[in-house]
Amino acid sequence: MNQLHVVTGAGPVGWTVAQQLAAQGYSVRILTRSGSGPEHPSIERRQVDITTGDLRGAFHRATAIYHCTHVAYSDKAWRAQLPAMERLVLDAAAGTVVVFPESLYSYGKIDGPIREDLPRNATYRKLGVRTGLLAARDAHSTPTISVAASDFYGPRVRTAHMGERIVPNILDHKAIRVLANADIPHSFTFVPDFAAAMIAAAADPALWDTFLHAPTAPALTQREMIELLSRAAGVDAPRVGTLPAWLIRTLGVVPGQIRELGDTLYQFQYPYQLDSTRSEALLGLHPTPLEEGAASTLAWWKSTHITPVS
Repeated sequence: MNQLHVVTGAGPVGWTVAQQLAAQGYSVRILTRSGSGPEHPSIERRQVDITTGDLRGAFHRATAIYHCTHVAYSDKAWRAQLPAMERLVLDAAAGTVVVFPESLYSYGKIDGPIREDLPRNATYRKLGVRTGLLAARDAHSTPTISVAASDFYGPRVRTAHMGERIVPNILDHKAIRVLANADIPHSFTFVPDFAAAMIAAAADPALWDTFLHAPTAPALTQREMIELLSRAAGVDAPRVGTLPAWLIRTLGVVPGQIRELGDTLYQFQYPYQLDSTRSEALLGLHPTPLEEGAASTLAWWKSTHITPVS
């Protein structure tokens, strides 16, 4: 019988997971409130609100579940919605492995490369929410895998530091301002590598109930990443400025998006380097070369972007 894999959410991660599973010949059921998702003969797009819908029915016969649904980027929304949402998914999974795309927030600020054997016990605001979610997964009877990535880039990635704030400006030859410091190392994870790691981990029961790092290329600076994307676009790199840390902290006194970005400002003030060496060996995967990832990213953006008339 052909394996059925269930994906919740059709953001860049869920969408890419569903595409890769279908390309590997699996049947895929993707659950979203709108019924959206990739169009493919092997993908069933089902309209389901995972906070109120019949998840047991939607998960029926699933070999693995990939929980890629998220909520608004705020401490308040995360605390109010994420723990209950994950509990509903884990309860309905009833023993079927659930794979979670995860961030590095639970590590907090780390001096040196971020490795899987370091403590994940951060408590501050959204960082603490991630720590609590990991603890709840560990305590649940359903097997889980958490695969962590650094900041995303790649096709379909819009709301990210190397997404809609950067690439359209490159294509439109406009100046760019990045957070805190443009010239310190920072890791960026290519979304297709993230998806591939989640799929590979689900297929290996020896990796269930573990925390893994998505294969991630060596860190480079924000300025270097912008230059790389510019070369892929075939244009000169734009002028790069910064939003100083002191300004972000000042503006962050008022609740809003700037305050939310302030929670993880340390990631752009100090070297932020993800070490995925151990997980790569366990998964049998390697990160896509940055030049190849940049070319794929720009190909997608160019297919969706309209350059303004000068």
